Amino acid sequence: MTITICGSIKFFDKMVEIQGELEELGHKVFMPVKAAGVDYWSEDNTSRVKAKKGLELINEHFHKIEKSEAILVVNMTKGDIENYIGANTFLELGFAHYLGRKIYLLNPIPDQPYIIDEVLTIDPIVLEGTVAEL
Repeated sequence: MTITICGSIKFFDKMVEIQGELEELGHKVFMPVKAAGVDYWSEDNTSRVKAKKGLELINEHFHKIEKSEAILVVNMTKGDIENYIGANTFLELGFAHYLGRKIYLLNPIPDQPYIIDEVLTIDPIVLEGTVAEL
């Protein structure tokens, strides 16, 4: 299966680990781009927005989703939010749903008011922290 990994760049190291696991299971994996030289964690997100625009990172990731059979959302704890799904990942979930792709969440749906109902509506498959069943 061809799978695009989605999630906050904050979880990039975990995404790389999961990429290796999925490839060992025989899957083809597309990854998000972590732009070099960008401070993703600064409170002033100017460099992050500039990189996303200049490198067309959102469009590029959507193209990966188009070429995939499924997405895997790496949703982990970020700050005080368990199983976090951010705005870009939420866009990717909606796009994958529109395209009819299988949607997997690494962990349960987060308790985020703008996420719960919408994500429940698209019926993702929750993997409970392991990709071994893919």
